[in-house]
Amino acid sequence: MSQQKVIFDTDPGVDDALALYYLLRHPGIDLLGVTTVFGNAPVEVTTRNAAWLLKQWGHEDVPVHAGASATMTPDMAEESFPTHIHGLNGLGDIPIDMAAGPVSETAARFIIDTVRAHPGEVRLLAVGRMTNLARALALDPGIAPLVRDVVIMGGAFRVPGNITPAAEANIWGDALAADVVFGAEWPVVAIPLDLTTQTFMDAATLQDLARRGGAGMELVAELSQDYVGFYRGAGYDGMLVHDCCAAVYLTDPDLFDLARGEVRVVDRGIAIGLTLCNPEDRKGPLADWEGRPRQSYAHDGDAPAILARIDQVCTAR
Repeated sequence: MSQQKVIFDTDPGVDDALALYYLLRHPGIDLLGVTTVFGNAPVEVTTRNAAWLLKQWGHEDVPVHAGASATMTPDMAEESFPTHIHGLNGLGDIPIDMAAGPVSETAARFIIDTVRAHPGEVRLLAVGRMTNLARALALDPGIAPLVRDVVIMGGAFRVPGNITPAAEANIWGDALAADVVFGAEWPVVAIPLDLTTQTFMDAATLQDLARRGGAGMELVAELSQDYVGFYRGAGYDGMLVHDCCAAVYLTDPDLFDLARGEVRVVDRGIAIGLTLCNPEDRKGPLADWEGRPRQSYAHDGDAPAILARIDQVCTAR
């Protein structure tokens, strides 16, 4: 099996951890590096978390590059990190024997240099704010046609948002960056709430994966307990696996049903973060969608098969 070259842009984050474990475990993925961004925690913490997880899973050779610490979107309110979901340390408050310290922003340059070293081969998987990708484009717009594709976890196209009625959290957190990413001349596939809210892993299944998957999955289950507790407070016994859905798209795109069209992201007002797609079969003037590339988003998919693939990869011996 030829391996896919992947850069994982992430803000660990509990569901980010499961996605990272899936990438490390899948034989078809060559993880070239991890770039971190603010989101589920400050970037100093998400960077520490990424490095710590790689160490726990025996992959300290995978480079980690810290990225953006703040949004590009003007006039955003001061960031309030979701500690009620991901804990104060971003990983469910499990003990972490590695300090979070000052970081230097190298993520955008790493993306540029890696894409230029492997033209046409690198897939960018982004499961947090799109700030690092937008900054890489600002530094070197010429990388866009050299990227194989960009797969993101983000957006809410035909369903309500999860941070406001209009917006999904990753897009809302840097709406301007997301609009830049959707408007660049590289192929984008968004895995939005339309699909990820169907991929519910119940608590019993998570514990079964931990039992069958060994120490690696035991760690995922342990750090996910507060995340499960958050959903339990809403009446659900388990968790949504948002970010890992996007990882599965890399390896099993046939499990996802895509729609295509030009995409804009609202970057101001009460609908900030709203993702709006002009369907490719729509007839009529495009207005502010004029000249934008057609991108894709998963409006549906085979949720049981996606969960089964996560099981297969994360418990393989």
